[in-house]
Amino acid sequence: MIEVRDLSKFYGRFRAVENLTFSIGEGEVVGFLGPNGAGKTTTFRVLTCYHPATGGTASVAGHDVFTDSMRARQQVGYLPESVPLYPEMRIREYLRFRGKLRGLDRPTRERRIGEVAQRCWIRDVIDRPIGQLSKGYRQRVGLADALLHNPRVLILDEPTVGLDPVQIRETGELIRELAATHTVMLSSHILPQVEATCQRMIIIHRGRIVAQGTLADLQKQVGQGARVCAMLQGPEKDVLAAARGLPGVSDAQAAARDGWTHVTLSAPQDVSEALLGLCGARGWKVRELRHEELRLEEIFVRCIMAQPDAAEARSRPAQPRPKEKHKEKAHA
Repeated sequence: MIEVRDLSKFYGRFRAVENLTFSIGEGEVVGFLGPNGAGKTTTFRVLTCYHPATGGTASVAGHDVFTDSMRARQQVGYLPESVPLYPEMRIREYLRFRGKLRGLDRPTRERRIGEVAQRCWIRDVIDRPIGQLSKGYRQRVGLADALLHNPRVLILDEPTVGLDPVQIRETGELIRELAATHTVMLSSHILPQVEATCQRMIIIHRGRIVAQGTLADLQKQVGQGARVCAMLQGPEKDVLAAARGLPGVSDAQAAARDGWTHVTLSAPQDVSEALLGLCGARGWKVRELRHEELRLEEIFVRCIMAQPDAAEARSRPAQPRPKEKHKEKAHA
């Protein structure tokens, strides 16, 4: 549904993205992740035909975004991070305007407005001026606009920004529902929500892909797939030394608190049984033992910090991106 090959975008000598290659199949929900300035929004703007690329190819629903951009746009619903709305218009008026731009006839337009208003939780405020809405409601209006023409592909840039915790959960559920009839590519800094919503993740840093795959794939790529956390009644130094000697353990940390030693072990496989055997042999009492898979948030941090320029990037100001000369408030 989305095919990207060797995609690059430069602003003069500034590299926004370089040699991106990935594909997203029909019905997939894929998270496109990276730190601020990594190139996520630039990639989205190329895929939605806002910006031309410097090199490489990209297609959406079989339509090349460079040579067949009008048809590609018809297949995409795009929610930018900062939703470009007209504050003086009422929501219903705005959606009618957007439907006309999309070429929807009047009966279809009115039917779709009712459907997206219900789905995006704006039915009760649909006749209010947009300028009176909170940021969360404006985000909902942007999502309704992206869904209005029932596109095959949805590209969502920070869809939960400005939403409260209940709305974030509802939006995650909506995105999973949309996967039944749409292909979804989204970016977000709320990584637990991405983990719960997306089937695969693509992580980029400074315009290049550094990791991609399912959560299990990413766990293998960082080389540490599981953690074991335990509370033992044994001397901290002895526990730490013995734990580090267990087969497969790549990292071990221990701290004594309240008469117990809290120990955390990292290993490619579950080492719970090995740790229990060690405690039995040493006569250490066990108060708590749990196995934890490496979560997306920690995987993300490790992938970024493992890059050769990560330390350099932290020690100097971020390179400014060039300002755009023109910014459209709405797109067809």
